[in-house]
Amino acid sequence: MIGKLYERHVLPKVLDACCSTKPVNYQRNKIVPHAKGKILEIGIGSGINIPFYNKANVEKIYGLDPSEELNNIAQKKAINNNLEIDFLLNGAEEIPLPSNSMDTILITYTLCTIQDLESSLKEIKRVMKDDAVMLFCEHGIAPDAKVIKWQNRVNPLWGKLFGGCNINRNIPEIIQSSGFTLNSLDQMYLPSTPKIVGYNYWGKATI
Repeated sequence: MIGKLYERHVLPKVLDACCSTKPVNYQRNKIVPHAKGKILEIGIGSGINIPFYNKANVEKIYGLDPSEELNNIAQKKAINNNLEIDFLLNGAEEIPLPSNSMDTILITYTLCTIQDLESSLKEIKRVMKDDAVMLFCEHGIAPDAKVIKWQNRVNPLWGKLFGGCNINRNIPEIIQSSGFTLNSLDQMYLPSTPKIVGYNYWGKATI
């Protein structure tokens, strides 16, 4: 009972707060404005990316997320930002959109949480046009052995507290092993952020 109450009423607010710190939002602003055309945001969550979209470049936005609670928060943010979004209450393992239909896939701080990465990335590729891009910004495995050691120790508990989030995933390896080509990749520790959750990867990938 406590677990369900936490997941429905506490966790959405915790995730919204943790994923919208100043350093994290600075990262979002590096990626989100580049989304253009028909856009599918994977893991739109509480809609933290919504204020960062460049409306002049947007033809249509679809926001995918399996959480009804987070979806409700995101819908309010879309209204407040005068941005029309079609919300899809679903996981990325089965995306309810036609094949070869999206110009941009936007995925930020979501690859850490997806359970079935293989099926999800396969679906993402399916809905992408041949010339589409996937814009990503994620936290993941650090380059330093001492930090990795602590990431691996903390990860099981972290996932239980933060909705299945993994802090030790190798983001570039996940993307490339799924058949994507990395066109650009930057990485660094975020300032004012604990190192175990603060190593960020961001860039662009194509199929």
